[in-house]
Amino acid sequence: MKNLILSAIPFFLLTIILEAVWDKIKGTGFVTWKDSLTNIAIGTGSLLGKFIPTAAIYWFCWYISPFRIEPAWWSWAVVLLLDDFFYYWFHRISHESRFFWNMHVVHHSSDHYNLSVAVRQSWFGGLVAWVFYVPIALLGFPPEMVLTAHAINLLYQYWIHTQFVGRLGWLEWIFNCPTHHRVHHGVNEPYLDRNYGGILIIWDRLFGTFAEETEPVRYGIIKPLRSYNPLWANLHAWKEMFDAMRTRPTWREKWQCVWGAPAMNPPQPRTPDWQPETRATAQV
Repeated sequence: MKNLILSAIPFFLLTIILEAVWDKIKGTGFVTWKDSLTNIAIGTGSLLGKFIPTAAIYWFCWYISPFRIEPAWWSWAVVLLLDDFFYYWFHRISHESRFFWNMHVVHHSSDHYNLSVAVRQSWFGGLVAWVFYVPIALLGFPPEMVLTAHAINLLYQYWIHTQFVGRLGWLEWIFNCPTHHRVHHGVNEPYLDRNYGGILIIWDRLFGTFAEETEPVRYGIIKPLRSYNPLWANLHAWKEMFDAMRTRPTWREKWQCVWGAPAMNPPQPRTPDWQPETRATAQV
């Protein structure tokens, strides 16, 4: 996983630049240099999470498992499917539990939507994400298969962070496409907490979390971050959580502030000067 992700960094940087150039040519305004540089800085910091010894954790789980699954075409297909299934639930819980949202919100806190947003990842998410994939190793899949499958899932999701790809017909019934993920990053009422899929969109269709892109998307989070500070982008949600805990009179309510839904307090309205992006897509 580490080698696949790290080796893709030059490709990420090249395509981010190319998209920014195309945005300038088309005059669409989907890319701003301050936001993109912040995204890249946050993404660079998130590489620290790659040093978490997930391989050792998966190896231990595989070692104690009574099963052994050898690499083969069918086992690779199964592990990719399982990884996508568990990613769906990890992603969904990251929106439904404040503790996990405090890390995932980093990815959503840009008011823009372009390829640079794909690398805008939490510095601390790696501390907990591995827990959701332990069952795959316990089923007997070797650690290298688990790590590779997850890297493929993450690499796939890079290209769907763009507004320059429109609808893709029948592919949208099976695969997570840019139109689906634009919805996921939207704060419009019909779009909130929808489309959690990684490679496949079928899980959202099965579990009732799917939404079509039917209106222009407003990107960002309900309470805008309004900061280009990478450290604050990673910490602001934790401060808000502790502030909410201080207002709760009982330990039960404080506990709910940590593990309950992210919006334990009424969301603050957007300030009047907030300007959403008015177009969801553009034609190449």
